[in-house]
Amino acid sequence: MKHVEAVKTKDQRSQVEAHLLEAGQIYHDIWKLGVNTALRISDLLQLTMANVQQLDPDVPALELVEQKTGKPRRIMVNAGALKIMQRRFTDHPTHHYLFQSDAVNLNPRGEPQSINRRSVSRVFEKVGQQIAPKCLLGTHSMRKTRGYAMFEAGRSIESICRVLNHSSPAVTMAYIGIEQRDVDNSYLEFEL
Repeated sequence: MKHVEAVKTKDQRSQVEAHLLEAGQIYHDIWKLGVNTALRISDLLQLTMANVQQLDPDVPALELVEQKTGKPRRIMVNAGALKIMQRRFTDHPTHHYLFQSDAVNLNPRGEPQSINRRSVSRVFEKVGQQIAPKCLLGTHSMRKTRGYAMFEAGRSIESICRVLNHSSPAVTMAYIGIEQRDVDNSYLEFEL
C-alpha cells in the first residue's frame, strides 16, 4: 500500500473538495462521507440505500461489521454525513448502493455494483497533485484527515484511536501523521 497523508489544513481541505466536485459528485460525496464517518473505503463502498432507509432520524447511527477487522461497529452519523446520504438516496432512488457504478459492463450478470475502489484512488491521487501544497492523497486520507482534524481540535489520542478503531494510541499517532513540528508547536502554544 502506498503511503498517503492526511489533509491537514482547512485551505487544503477546501481545495480537495473543489477539485473532487469537478471530478464528479460521487467522488466529492465519498470524500465528505469518509471524513465525516472515518469509515475505511471498503466499508464506505458497501453502504446501501437500505442503510440510509434504516437510519433512525432521532439517533442516526450506522450499524455494520468492518470488512477489514470483522468487528461490529456503531457509527453516529453527523448532520453533514446525513445530508449526503439523504441527497444520494433522493437523487438515485433505484440504486442499490449508496455509491453505485453506472458502468453496465463491469458485471456480466447485470447486478448492481458499487463504484470501484481503484477508480476512487486514482481520482484522489490526481486531486492530491492539484492542490497547493501537493499532498499524497489516497483513500486512507479520509480517515487520516478526520483523525488529524480531531487532534488539532484537542481531542485525546485515545479517543481518536477509538474512532479509528486502532489497536493503540501509538498506531494512531503514526497513522494521522503527528510530526515533530506538531510536538514543537505544543511547547510554544502552551505556556504555563
